[in-house]
Amino acid sequence: MHFRIADTFTDSLARLTGEEQKAVKTTAFDLQLNPAHPSFSFHKLERAKDKRFWSVRVSRDIRLIVHRTDESLLLCYVDHHDAAYAWAERRKLEAHPKTGAAQLVEIRETVQEIRVPVYVEQAAPQPASRTGGVWLLAKLDDDVLLGYGVPPEWLAEVQAADEDGLLAIADHLPQEAAEALLELATGGQPQPAAVVAPADAFSHPDAQRRFRVMEDVDALARALAFPWEKWTVFLHPGQRRIVEQDFNGPARVAGSAGTGKTIVALHRAVHLARSDPAARVLLTTFSAPLAAALQSKLGRLVHNAPRLAERIDVAALDAVGERLYRARTGAPTLVDQDTLAALLASAAAGTGEEPRFLLGEWAEVVDAWQLPDWPAYRDVRRLGRKTRLPERRRQGLWSIFEQTRAGLNARGLITRAALFTRVAETLAADPQLVYDHVIVDEAQDVDVAQLRLLAALAGNRPNGLFFAGDLGQRIFRQPFSWKALGVDVRGRSRTLKVNYRTSHQIRAHADRLLGTRLADVDGNVEDRGGTVSVFNGPPPQVLLCDDEAAECTAIARWLRERAADGLHPQEMAVFVRSDVVLGRALAAVAAAGFPAAILDEQMQQPAGQVAVATMHLAKGLEFRAVAVMACDDEVIPLQARIETITDEADLDEVYATERHLLYVACTRARDHLLVTSGDVPSEFLDDFRPTAGAPSWS
Repeated sequence: MHFRIADTFTDSLARLTGEEQKAVKTTAFDLQLNPAHPSFSFHKLERAKDKRFWSVRVSRDIRLIVHRTDESLLLCYVDHHDAAYAWAERRKLEAHPKTGAAQLVEIRETVQEIRVPVYVEQAAPQPASRTGGVWLLAKLDDDVLLGYGVPPEWLAEVQAADEDGLLAIADHLPQEAAEALLELATGGQPQPAAVVAPADAFSHPDAQRRFRVMEDVDALARALAFPWEKWTVFLHPGQRRIVEQDFNGPARVAGSAGTGKTIVALHRAVHLARSDPAARVLLTTFSAPLAAALQSKLGRLVHNAPRLAERIDVAALDAVGERLYRARTGAPTLVDQDTLAALLASAAAGTGEEPRFLLGEWAEVVDAWQLPDWPAYRDVRRLGRKTRLPERRRQGLWSIFEQTRAGLNARGLITRAALFTRVAETLAADPQLVYDHVIVDEAQDVDVAQLRLLAALAGNRPNGLFFAGDLGQRIFRQPFSWKALGVDVRGRSRTLKVNYRTSHQIRAHADRLLGTRLADVDGNVEDRGGTVSVFNGPPPQVLLCDDEAAECTAIARWLRERAADGLHPQEMAVFVRSDVVLGRALAAVAAAGFPAAILDEQMQQPAGQVAVATMHLAKGLEFRAVAVMACDDEVIPLQARIETITDEADLDEVYATERHLLYVACTRARDHLLVTSGDVPSEFLDDFRPTAGAPSWS
């Protein structure tokens, strides 16, 4: 007998209390081990239209809804008695008549009236044109809509949908149908769903993202332990195509926050390791905390395959570089920032050059690119360094940098960029591969030296290098040319467009901080238009408070309201721009009556505490409710950072990365987002205002 779980089950499980979840999991394990055991109180649901729905008693009031046949048992839903029965009575499991995919279909006649919530009216998807928007739905015949996976009984409702009702209808449809309609609404042209024979209903790519066979108790334990991580179990078909595709050189997957780039990176690492039993795979990123998070998530994917896990090395890029250097050259003595600054200051004595400018020019140009001599510095393209330097000044600067490098050599010190360069040189001379495949997450924040190492590790081999990243989330690095280091992803870039992590309303507002098209230095364009979120939520709130005290009170009230909605403290977070205003966040959480966990680079948050952190530490996290506070003028963009700029031409880059930082913080929210200021508000908050004709926020 096949034992399966549905994503609707993991979603409903997450909404129960901790004690209720424990009881449900015990029942699920027992069902898997022996579904025919007489101790189970199977009760047939007589009022359900699908007569194969049964309930299983978990406790006095908790009921597990299963779909039961001679060949399979499917865990579908769990809730309190009346709610669980009502869910089953409104649904049926069937194979779609055209695509063949197994679907849990909401029975149309049980939906008395689809009311469009007020928040949908405020933030409906904006169609690209009347020929490419929701008006097109009325012109599509039944066969086309069936090809998108729309259930037959919903055809008339879909064809009658206007722009306000589309999101409400999408909530009632199978995922592939909802995604196709939303893509049409934003001017896209979705591909029809794949078609399989009805006998293979559960093997259909769309069915596999919502129904998974649990081979053993360990697989079920992993699926139930992390219901928020269901993407690691239910992979979207668009993601799966990228995971399994063969590329003849470096490749990249892009997409806005919440589209599952990290999930693709994880699954691709596993796919490549599984496809070649002798292959060694490196799964890496630019920071140690993010690498630790990748290691944890990978463990959930390959928990029952230890030999496979042994061939996937998860480490931060700096750690990889130091380890390879140590193996080939010996232990490095890396220069610290204070010593480097002192050497630069000594070499520049009497020249009048500004220390901050010298440090930036050294780090981002001379050291990053390991420029060997004056001609190389004279001719280098200073991408990301917009201050124009005439040749005469460059000559003076080169003298300073030569003296600095001589000082490093005399002390036996090495910069990290030099370390990476030397490792890359030794790898180029060694025919033996360290890794067969390299997967890089958060690739937008990889620096020059790190990319040089990656190019040496994997080069242009087929399936050698794979990057996952979002230019809109670049907050740590200056832009530079990947092609200059031999890494060219042109023709091998893919973009994810379906957002499962962030509500439509939050994503739409956050997207206003960025353009719809972002380009890197090499001209590769990420088209962010047409991205769709597949669930609704209330619109973000933006509060411009009179002072810090009023802001603290407002955030405390908002946190208490979220708790009243049923959210646990660990499902909420408060982010601020810098450590300077961290105290304001702590005060707000305390005023709400919750304990706070200040996140550091380990990003560990105990249960029962609200996370508090700076925006830079928000990357890689997600919460059901997020407050982004202290968005004041001179806080974001940070005045202290602006004051470091020695040329007005460099301000554009600072403003861009500050916008990216606010975007990252806002897109950590799944269902609820609050953005506040307690002083003169940041100019960035103007971008959260609704478009013309929509109600304004207060």
